[in-house]
Amino acid sequence: QLQLVESGGGLVPPGGSLRLSCAASQSTLNMYAIGWFRQAPGKEREEVSSISSSGGLTHYADSAKGRFTIARDDAENTVYLRMDELRPEDTAVYYCAASPRRWTLPRSDEYNVWGQGTQVTVSS
Repeated sequence: QLQLVESGGGLVPPGGSLRLSCAASQSTLNMYAIGWFRQAPGKEREEVSSISSSGGLTHYADSAKGRFTIARDDAENTVYLRMDELRPEDTAVYYCAASPRRWTLPRSDEYNVWGQGTQVTVSS
């Protein structure tokens, strides 16, 4: 039974950086594609970035492109999201999610295991 736990959120000033971690409960994380999502108060959840099970394919939302970097370390059963040049509009609860889709990037509705989220607040 795969479980995901996010960490690394916190309070950061505009222009600052954070690195979020998504840790898996078992050693088979390389069987799953991983996506990062966020949800701000009063707004719908949106996909931020995703990475294929192999690590060979990545995708970034336009709002994240050039500022965020997704990577996976399968030896540690962890996927990271490094966020640079943070803006107040990046404030949200960030979730990671897993999809059994292998070798390609999943659609947004193909994630079936979710973490509990970590709060990111960008404010001076």
